[in-house]
Amino acid sequence: MEVPLLVTDFLRRAGALYADKTAVVDGSRRYSYSQLQARVHKLAHALRRLGVERGDRVCILSPNSHFFLESFYGTSLIGAVLVPLNYRLVAADHEYILNHAGVKVVLVDHELTSVIDEIRPQLKTVQHWIVAQDEGDAPAGWTDWEALVAPESETAPEAIDQDENELVSINYTSGTTARPKGVMLTHRNCTINAYGLIAHLGVRHEDVELWTLPMFHCNGWGGVYALTGVGGTHVILRAVDGPEIWRLIAEENVTFACMAPAVLRTILDTPEGQRAAVTTRPRFTVAGAPPPSAFIERLERDLGWEFLQIYGLTETAPLLTVSRPDHHTRQDDWPRRARAGVAGLGVEMVLLDDEDKPVPQDGATVGEVCARSNVVFKGYWEQPEETARAIRDGYFHTGDLGVWDATGSIHIVDRKKDVIISGGENISSPEIEDALFQHPGVLECAVIGVPHEKWGETPKALVVLREGASATPDELIAFCRERLAHFKCPTSIELVEALPRTATGKLQKYKLREQFWGEGQRRVN
Repeated sequence: MEVPLLVTDFLRRAGALYADKTAVVDGSRRYSYSQLQARVHKLAHALRRLGVERGDRVCILSPNSHFFLESFYGTSLIGAVLVPLNYRLVAADHEYILNHAGVKVVLVDHELTSVIDEIRPQLKTVQHWIVAQDEGDAPAGWTDWEALVAPESETAPEAIDQDENELVSINYTSGTTARPKGVMLTHRNCTINAYGLIAHLGVRHEDVELWTLPMFHCNGWGGVYALTGVGGTHVILRAVDGPEIWRLIAEENVTFACMAPAVLRTILDTPEGQRAAVTTRPRFTVAGAPPPSAFIERLERDLGWEFLQIYGLTETAPLLTVSRPDHHTRQDDWPRRARAGVAGLGVEMVLLDDEDKPVPQDGATVGEVCARSNVVFKGYWEQPEETARAIRDGYFHTGDLGVWDATGSIHIVDRKKDVIISGGENISSPEIEDALFQHPGVLECAVIGVPHEKWGETPKALVVLREGASATPDELIAFCRERLAHFKCPTSIELVEALPRTATGKLQKYKLREQFWGEGQRRVN
């Protein structure tokens, strides 16, 4: 008898085998796996009572919290589809996503209800407004989460006959186009990804994971499922703070964390006097732009911790490659270990040229990174044309450019689309350019990523002003901050007389990048 691959099996197993084990640490609150499972069951029943049916979309807007973790399983148990929102976006972004996804219920952290209230009249499909808070009264127009679930049963809801190709979540990208795209991830995608994480990152039941990576980031890169399935402990970090990270690692005996490079920098730059005494040897997995090789050396030699680099995208659930010492790579080969790495289990990688032919594995010839795997997404929500452009001849075309060597190790060198990866966030340069072009004094502009010690890279705008116009860089940055989420705004603006273009008028951004990265140097995304 075939049994479908369903993400709900991860919590079912943990509840059965690790009932009394600590599942979640969130501030002063601690829940065992039996308690977490009971809370999830109550949420599932409550959503059904609100009229949430199979296939309906339920959104959550929140920093990391036990509520966020519960929402993944509470929705999947009844066949609903979770839409995790990036809380760093502005209200207009949320309005677009909620309407595009056709969200029926919003689950919102108590500190963010005002953001949704601002756009409430424009939300066409939302019927229920639930506020996530551990204590206090719900704001006007909101239903308290705890009050909603209080009368519900702690037993599992009636099972439904789910298919592994049904949706678990729709995860919206944060900037590869002017409008975000909804990435449809299935039970099969997420389950296979979790198995890959368990295998490649050595996730096990003794692990205590510190949640520095936002849970909205592709389900926290799979930790929601992988760690739960083996009965590990989730330690929730609501906001990144160096001394607090050190305290939690020490007091909770953290063994594992997945993070953006900026968080790693925060940890390493925390003053000695603010560091708690750590007795474990944590494994630190970095996703996104690899940190400088000196960081890896410092982490392992000075602190005695372990570094792992992984690569993937929201569209691939996300794990595609992993870089760690193996029979091709020495422990102290820091530059090589800062690469994206080799294909994970069940993942077929290839680098293709402009004619979709494989490029040589010579470590020098650039091609687009493409992948074929069960972790590749189902498609973009309500955007079949975009899906067809991204998945061709059975391969997902990532839009990332790279080189690979004879061992199959991939090094990401650039992006086909002008996306800047800053602190783990994807930032669209055209989106920033569109904002700048709204300024009456701007004639032309180009936005590129430039090196940044903390964030890996950060947006910089090169601006040509209209004749007779006057505007200072600070004024233009302030103009952007009125129109964009602040993390998307340029951190520096340079006024120039002209931008480099080809004979046909096409902008040559690579020439601009060379000024900051060096000629022949490729920025690592």
